[in-house]
Amino acid sequence: MAKILALCISEKKGVVKTPVDSVVMQVNHGIVGDAHAGDWHRQVSWLGDESAEKVRQAGLKDITAGRFAENVLTEGIVLYDYPVGTKIRVGDSLHEITQIGKVCHTGCAIKQLTGDCVMPREGVFTKVLEGGLVRVGDEMKVVELA
Repeated sequence: MAKILALCISEKKGVVKTPVDSVVMQVNHGIVGDAHAGDWHRQVSWLGDESAEKVRQAGLKDITAGRFAENVLTEGIVLYDYPVGTKIRVGDSLHEITQIGKVCHTGCAIKQLTGDCVMPREGVFTKVLEGGLVRVGDEMKVVELA
């Protein structure tokens, strides 16, 4: 079963995010109160704990939720294997994958802290198609493949 391990937000882009118990996803906006929210294609950032584990195995044991500036930390699903356009339901919300990976900005605080940022390779970004409440522990389901 794929599920949400952590939900994280921040007031600024490019910094470590803080874990919270739940978030409200807003249509065409993202997570209410998060710096990455807005009317664009990267409203919500996702990372699998399996990706974070690769960095832990490389020697950085203190990698915790939000360290890669991800909004959603998942378990049990390899999101970057799904094509752009795939739809995912989690909690009361529906998301569409809009981008896989990204170009890391110069002087990225995450890379400086961790030594390696997996977001450029394995991070996934979505836009919110249906809003609603999402909680830590909620199950995720792929509802439509692109």
